[in-house]
Amino acid sequence: MTIKRISSGGEYEAKIGYCRAVVAGGFVHVAGTVGQGDSVTEQCASALETIGKALGEAGVGFGDVVRVTYMLPDRSEFEACWPILSDTFGANPPAATMIECGLIDPKYRIEIEVTALAR
Repeated sequence: MTIKRISSGGEYEAKIGYCRAVVAGGFVHVAGTVGQGDSVTEQCASALETIGKALGEAGVGFGDVVRVTYMLPDRSEFEACWPILSDTFGANPPAATMIECGLIDPKYRIEIEVTALAR
């Protein structure tokens, strides 16, 4: 089996020892991704941009995503992200889970992890 590792050069990749995405076993596994900005919506859009770049490097897009997990320290902020997520996934919504939990740094308001079908 061929494994392809995709790095975005993010600060935590080297510190923790992981890569942004791994293509293996017919799937693209994108690591939990946080975004930049002050608000949850800015961070959501930024995280999706980073995820989109990783998916593109793997030769797939958001229409190939079959599973998504959203992690937020405050679940009440999730609803503000719904329009962004709906626009991103459009007519191809993946199975989804939202978890309320602590993130690696208190400045982060949302972390998004996806799995896509590889081509």
